Amino acid sequence: MSHGTVEPMHFTRPRELIVAGLVGVVLAYLAFKFAYSSLPRLPRYAGITLVVIAAVETVLAFSIRTRIRSGRLTGAIGVARAVALAKASSLLGALMFGAWLGALVALVPRADEITAAANDLRSAIIGAISAVVLTAAALWLEHCCRTPETRDQDRDDHPTG
Repeated sequence: MSHGTVEPMHFTRPRELIVAGLVGVVLAYLAFKFAYSSLPRLPRYAGITLVVIAAVETVLAFSIRTRIRSGRLTGAIGVARAVALAKASSLLGALMFGAWLGALVALVPRADEITAAANDLRSAIIGAISAVVLTAAALWLEHCCRTPETRDQDRDDHPTG
C-alpha cells in the first residue's frame, strides 16, 4: 500500500472473528491458569454491559435498515460510522467470548476444589452468552448497513461456485 492511499473498508470476515476469539481464549486461559489466586472475583453480571451495547446496536440496525429500504437515507457518513461501530463490536464480542471461554476452560477443573472457581463459573457463563449476543447484534447491524448494490458486489468478489 502506498502512502496516501486509503483501502476501502470491508465487511467483517469470519477469520477476523476467529482470530480475535483465539486471542481471547489464550490470554484468559493463561491468566486464570497461572494467576487465578491473585485475580479479583469475577463480578456476576460483568458481561451484561455487552448485552446493553447489543440492544443499542439492534435498535440502530432496524432503524438504518428501514431508512435504506424506504430510500430516506440522507447521510452516508452515519452509515459508515455504524459499520465501523459494528466491526469494532463484533471483534470485541469475539474477543470477549474467547476470554470468557478461556476462563471457563481454566475454571471447570477447579470448580470442585475451590468455591471461588464455582462462583466464577456462573459469571463466565453469563459473560460468554453476553459476548455471543453482542457479536450477533453487531453482525446484524453490519448486514443492515449494506446496500443492495454492495450485496451484489460481494457476490461477484466471492463466487460461491
